[in-house]
Amino acid sequence: MTAISAEAPLPGLRGLVADWSSDRQAFHVAWGKVMMWIFLLSDTFIFGSFLTGYMTVRSSTTVPWPIPSEVFSLRIGSTDLPLILIAIMTFVLISSSGTMAMAVNFAYQRDRRKAAMLMFATAVFGVTFVSMQAFEWTKLILEGVRPWGNPMGAAQFGSCFFMITGFHGLHVTAGVIYLTIVATRLLRGRYERRSNYQIVEIAGLYWHFVDLVWVFIFAFFYLW
Repeated sequence: MTAISAEAPLPGLRGLVADWSSDRQAFHVAWGKVMMWIFLLSDTFIFGSFLTGYMTVRSSTTVPWPIPSEVFSLRIGSTDLPLILIAIMTFVLISSSGTMAMAVNFAYQRDRRKAAMLMFATAVFGVTFVSMQAFEWTKLILEGVRPWGNPMGAAQFGSCFFMITGFHGLHVTAGVIYLTIVATRLLRGRYERRSNYQIVEIAGLYWHFVDLVWVFIFAFFYLW
């Protein structure tokens, strides 16, 4: 029987264990990307639990639930526009996914200046979103909505609203900081010296996830 060369990869499960124990790539994917996917998977369970809890509470409460189109309406002049602020927030966040995708594309073309500028633009979209969310929070707080009470209907509305949107807003804020740091390093040529721009794609995975989660929040919380 011919002996297996020390340089040849071991087959099957033995090869997988050997790769991991020797700190080699097991699936031909960078560890940074794998770890980001694992983080996003765990975050999916958290957001999923929050939304499931929200749907359970809303379905089981005996007190009328506030009508989102009325609660989240915005008076402009003499006209009440239902969900106008939420629609703008959604447009801003979806637009940021486009700029982030273009940033990843330019990063792999080794055009670090355009990639960095697009990442900064994405961060500006994120700041705009969080600012509008802060305005939304302020408006509802002034109207008497609290985590423990709500003058517009079911008391659970306040706790669900502040918990879900606040947790998502925290993710957007963290993403803005993350993108700003990566874009600054990109502009200074840090990744040029390493000849590795994969960190831009990894940052993009996080940002697209945050945008996707907002789509579900928008559908379940604001449209239902």
